[in-house]
Amino acid sequence: MATAQDPPANPPPAPPRATARKVLGKWPVWVFPSVLVTLVSFCLALVYSGGIGDPQGSMHHLPVGLISQDAGPLGEQMIRGIAAAPNPDQKVDWKLMTPAEAQDAFDSGRLYGAISVPANFTAALTSITAPPGTAGTTARPQVTLLTNPGAGSLASSLATGVEQQALRAASQRIGADLSARQRATGIQPSAAQTMLLADPVSSRTVPGHALATRTGLGLTAFYVALLVVMSGFLGANIISSGVDAALGYAPSELGPRRQVRTTVPISRFQTLLVKMTMSVVLSLVTASVVLLATAVVVRLAMPHPFQLWLFAVCASAVVGVGAQAVIAVFGGLGQVVSMFFFVALAIPSAGATIPLEAVPGFYRFLAQFEPMRQISGGVRAIMYFDARADAGLQRAWIMLAIGFAVALCLGLGITRWYDRRGYHRVHPADG
Repeated sequence: MATAQDPPANPPPAPPRATARKVLGKWPVWVFPSVLVTLVSFCLALVYSGGIGDPQGSMHHLPVGLISQDAGPLGEQMIRGIAAAPNPDQKVDWKLMTPAEAQDAFDSGRLYGAISVPANFTAALTSITAPPGTAGTTARPQVTLLTNPGAGSLASSLATGVEQQALRAASQRIGADLSARQRATGIQPSAAQTMLLADPVSSRTVPGHALATRTGLGLTAFYVALLVVMSGFLGANIISSGVDAALGYAPSELGPRRQVRTTVPISRFQTLLVKMTMSVVLSLVTASVVLLATAVVVRLAMPHPFQLWLFAVCASAVVGVGAQAVIAVFGGLGQVVSMFFFVALAIPSAGATIPLEAVPGFYRFLAQFEPMRQISGGVRAIMYFDARADAGLQRAWIMLAIGFAVALCLGLGITRWYDRRGYHRVHPADG
């Protein structure tokens, strides 16, 4: 007779090992991944293509200055005529400015372009209509079209296109007016005068705020900001997975090796504190590595390295803390949610590659709070606009502080509520 200590005479057979074919043949395995992958792909396609579809058609209040240095009346008449011309859907925000006001706006990134009328504009135009045989001129007066490469290459391109179109229409109006005045005096214009008066104003394009070399035509600030955001976001995901593995809430796998540690009894609140603290501390490393690589190896222009480093560290820490809060609140879906918030929705609403004045209103709304917009604005101010507060740096610091406070309140508050409601990751009785 078998005793209680003896092994059973006929132990139960081990369950058969599953195969890939058997697993793939079960429809419940497919449901959640299929639905989630489809939704994520669809939403990503909408988000990215919606932001870049039609910059010119989406233009709204593109800031362009109008400057007259003309000693006579025609320069003022021309720029006021441009400002008063029909402006459907308020695509352009024409700003009448003095040269000093325009330069200050260029140096702070508040202007994307400007039309500057020279001091001799009236005299040059009047000389064209001089009676034949007198000392006239066949030279067209030249207006300067100013751009702002620091606002981004596309912003400068859009501003230049607007300026050229407005200048061409204004030139033709002034030419027709001058031609009519000349005929009213009984003087018949010569063939050369008729040709000049058809379009009497020429132009040249120059930067209103020049950038240093190795600034990527005004795009390096965006890529530095993107690196800062990605280092904070990816760092948060790596830290979250590593802490969960160290505490025994997730397996640790390296190649063929798999390890499951003994579960450490710890609340969600305390776990999030660990993850947030590590994100803040390691942001010193990630931001330093990003700037070291871009400044020393790639040799991008960085006129204020310490300010940029300090801003990058704080920005990376805020993104990391925010991502940790989202992951703690949403659990397994947190990585997808944080990816959308910090990356997918952030890039088209950053106003870096495509100015906010040239994207649909939905993205302008997102730009009010999306981290990438605030971070790219701060990085751009430091790298291109002498770290001026009114170039976007002050707003960036304020929004980083608000974002950090919101992330702490959201993450720690909700995990504390989870703990009090008994939503433990592992029930205390099982620990």
